[in-house]
Amino acid sequence: MSDHGVITTGRAPAAIGPYSQAVRSGSFLFCSGQIPLDPATGQLVQGGIEAQTAQVLDNLTAVLAAAGLTLRDVVKTTVFLASMDDFPAMNEVYARSFDEDPPARSTIGVASLPKGARVEIEAIASA
Repeated sequence: MSDHGVITTGRAPAAIGPYSQAVRSGSFLFCSGQIPLDPATGQLVQGGIEAQTAQVLDNLTAVLAAAGLTLRDVVKTTVFLASMDDFPAMNEVYARSFDEDPPARSTIGVASLPKGARVEIEAIASA
């Protein structure tokens, strides 16, 4: 018997490729990277890195909620930035969501992200 399953929610953007929003395996939830798409329109949110980071975290929160979890259950994130110049502003918004006992994190500068996003965040949570 398998102890894993796919998690989906309409409160976060639908996958734009052959992947799941999240997969539960045992007591862990592996969340695919979220980009700053408005789940209602499927379009990139307007605004700078602050608005994009806030939308990414809202999307991640929705995926976690579909699995009965919250940002407090996140143990590791990976942040991808199209420009490391955006790090300070992204970090300020990120810190508001993970203000107490923040998870482990890696931040990686990349050449580009899907749909022209400036930020993408993936997460691992533990139930």
